[in-house]
Amino acid sequence: MDLHTIDETLYPTSRDDLAALRDGDGLMSGGTWLMSEPQLHLRRVVDLRAMGWPDLTIDDAGLTIASTCTFRTLIDGVYPSAWLATPIFGRTARAFLASWKIWQNATVGGNLCLGFPAGAMIGMSTVMDARILVWHRDGTDSLLIPTDFVTGNATTVLATGDVVRSILIPDAALRQPTAIAKIALSPLGRSGAVVHGRRTDASTVVAVTAATDRPYRIEVDSTLSPEAAAREVVSQIPMTAFYTDAHGAADWRRQVTGVLTRQVIGELNS
Repeated sequence: MDLHTIDETLYPTSRDDLAALRDGDGLMSGGTWLMSEPQLHLRRVVDLRAMGWPDLTIDDAGLTIASTCTFRTLIDGVYPSAWLATPIFGRTARAFLASWKIWQNATVGGNLCLGFPAGAMIGMSTVMDARILVWHRDGTDSLLIPTDFVTGNATTVLATGDVVRSILIPDAALRQPTAIAKIALSPLGRSGAVVHGRRTDASTVVAVTAATDRPYRIEVDSTLSPEAAAREVVSQIPMTAFYTDAHGAADWRRQVTGVLTRQVIGELNS
């Protein structure tokens, strides 16, 4: 897609370079969405890849993912054997149903910042208790959980000048088993509902996305049967959170969320 309204491209190499961000700037990490349709409101592209952030950092705290890290790099990363959760990265990306060309360029941070209900990395970050580091234009930082970061269908807390620097997944969560289930109205269609799950010592963490206008994180007792746990999860999501569009009706989305939750918890219990 030719972005014919763009007058300038900025290649920032330090945080100071980001202090001049303004309305009309389009922040680009991978560009797969930015370049997919006209962006008539933009006058400048800010290519965050010039910052040179390391894609993946492993330390005692866990895994830090740069916002500019691509799906492919996240999937192909070499992780400690004790991190049982890391297969969720590939399973999440496959639920996205993107081509290999998208995997090569689409980024974790970009997927989060779009705030789309079917955003693959939103569900993954939610179930993994991730923290999103946001740099503000005035030099301050915020550390946010995904359910506070994404506020609605394609809306987030980001204001002009805000930049997502990284996503931290804690070591404790990475040591726990995970599962994912999704459904769409057609075999290659956009997800109508996605459920991620993670088993802790005493509970099961469930993240619901795609079916709802923003991500929901629900924790249920691990002693509950899959059927009882599914009822508990669905009951904790407001009816108004399920929405209707071309990819599914609200009542169908609510129903299949329960089905997918039973499937996820059954997998984690097996």
